[in-house]
Amino acid sequence: MRDLIRRIEAATPPGRDRAVDALRALAILGVVLGHWLVTALVEDSGTVHAASPLRYLPRLAPVSWLFQTLAVFFLVGGLVAAKSHASARAHGARYGQWLGARMGRLFRPVVAVLIVWSVAVVAMLAFGAGLETVRALVKLVVSPLWFLLVFAVLTAATPLAARLHPIWPLLAVALADVVRYGLGGPAGIGWINVVAGWLVPYCLGAAWARGDLRSRATGWALLIGGVAAATGLVVWAGYPAAMVGVPGAAVSNLDPPTLAVVAFGLAQCGAVLLLLGPLRRALRRPATWTAVALVNLSAMTIFLWHQTAMIAVTAIGLLTGPLPGLHTVPDGRGWVLARLAWLPAFALALLVCLAAFRVHEQRQPDGRDHAGTERSPRESPVARGA
Repeated sequence: MRDLIRRIEAATPPGRDRAVDALRALAILGVVLGHWLVTALVEDSGTVHAASPLRYLPRLAPVSWLFQTLAVFFLVGGLVAAKSHASARAHGARYGQWLGARMGRLFRPVVAVLIVWSVAVVAMLAFGAGLETVRALVKLVVSPLWFLLVFAVLTAATPLAARLHPIWPLLAVALADVVRYGLGGPAGIGWINVVAGWLVPYCLGAAWARGDLRSRATGWALLIGGVAAATGLVVWAGYPAAMVGVPGAAVSNLDPPTLAVVAFGLAQCGAVLLLLGPLRRALRRPATWTAVALVNLSAMTIFLWHQTAMIAVTAIGLLTGPLPGLHTVPDGRGWVLARLAWLPAFALALLVCLAAFRVHEQRQPDGRDHAGTERSPRESPVARGA
């Protein structure tokens, strides 16, 4: 381990902003833990269906505030993409070349997930699994992929986002919500927010790349304003307190995104800006930086396979019969405590998935790294700023 720490520390460029990598890692891990904590697979008469403890235990809504970290990911995504695009232009690369490289890095690991789950679906149906069970499992694995599609659209729009003030997509979200909730307009108009809602933190990230978010006053304004707006929308405008989707709920803050979740995301972005200094100081420690670097090297694999890891543990557990926190209805404190006890098993299963599939993320077929630069098999992508 000490040798690994030394090698990663030595391979890290001196000017690399380690805090950005840490924010990406925290955002991914927040999504993973959030899914593991608020998603239950309930076994009922041989059929498995998804449920959420937030439906039975609404007082747990604050849990969603801790683990709903998508805004942070889009903030970092906007920052990194804007810098990458500016660098590519400075070196004479065409937009198509730059976009193709980023899309390849984003979607190449998806192929393995789709192939494995296509085989798994055929196998489950062949061995007599019910359609409802198969549908529930596939939905858990596939539904997070919407995030990648939105991220791809915003990545393609990076040249525009780099010049767009975040207030404009924010106003689009507000207008869509006024029409569908305040004026009784068609619910379909809310799907504008799927792009506009996440374009807000993405544009903030692009502004960060331009150097426009250096003032601590900006961080405090985003934090205080976002908290005040989100709180007001929940308390007085009837938005749900949970910042994630809850099966069976009349209104979801994520499906599609609402003004409340966008305001909450602005508060998160403000908090991130205020914490950059302490985070950078903490990451001067080689051991801490090594943990962050390792998560970043497998970030997409972690995101794509974390639901599969949970499903695998759940399926193996069925061999011994319904187990608390794994197959039971999430309707009490006992379920919550039992689910917490299962988290190490989910993490272990995810490590197995990482060992099997991270190669699809870390290495391109032509032997180049994520930046398109030739490297030796032993050279860490950290050295290239991947």
